[in-house]
Amino acid sequence: MKKSRYDENESIHGCDLELLCEFFSNLERQGPGSPEATIKALGFIDNLDSASLIADIGCGSGGQTMVLARHAPGQITGIDLFPVFIDLFNRNAGQLNLQDRVKGVVGSMDALPFRDEQLDLMWSEGAIYNIGFERGLNEWRRFLKTGAYVAVSEATWFTEERPAEIEEFWMDAYPEIGTVSGKVAQMQKAGYVPVATFVLPENCWTDHFYTPQEDVQEDFLEKNAGNRSAEDLIANLRHEARLYFKYKEYFGYVFYIGKKI
Repeated sequence: MKKSRYDENESIHGCDLELLCEFFSNLERQGPGSPEATIKALGFIDNLDSASLIADIGCGSGGQTMVLARHAPGQITGIDLFPVFIDLFNRNAGQLNLQDRVKGVVGSMDALPFRDEQLDLMWSEGAIYNIGFERGLNEWRRFLKTGAYVAVSEATWFTEERPAEIEEFWMDAYPEIGTVSGKVAQMQKAGYVPVATFVLPENCWTDHFYTPQEDVQEDFLEKNAGNRSAEDLIANLRHEARLYFKYKEYFGYVFYIGKKI
């Protein structure tokens, strides 16, 4: 799921945001990832206890947040711009009996409701691009205690050169996409010790993102029959999937874990 910027008034590749939310509200995850990848990233973070405060920024309906809550202590606040996702988030937390320490709040990642040096961990899977990787790391740093962690997954080039078709697609969708070394340098410049990076495995895209969409796409098109915007949305999603399978050796998501110094 790629949004050009975190603005509820913008369209995405010509698609209506209300339709986008409707479609992705039927999926556990709104972007590539997996429970295993979330748990692996969490394994690099060693400062958490029952009093810790954690924020998941751009949490969507909370697929990854609920994994975090089951494998980490502390209080977790999920932040997302779209109320439909936050409603689902809080419903999911209640169904898992996590509502006492997991809460979703509607908000924007460029106007977060936290105090300076309040948080022990800031998490964001596949969402920081909405504000930009470099800007997000710089602006969010003030909310972290010294020695606290940030963990984000980010679209990243795996090679220095790539075919024109995929280069043009990403330059249009997210011009800030860069290489692993470039992202690590940005993290270090922003005032973090880069603790770990790892590439999300292919099943984060296939089993946990594209395959679950297939039946949902058919139902969505049937429900919105004759709606050109809905048809365009699904066409764009299918185009994204085709490009992934064609060029997956050139790009993917990488988890970046940093410690504030």
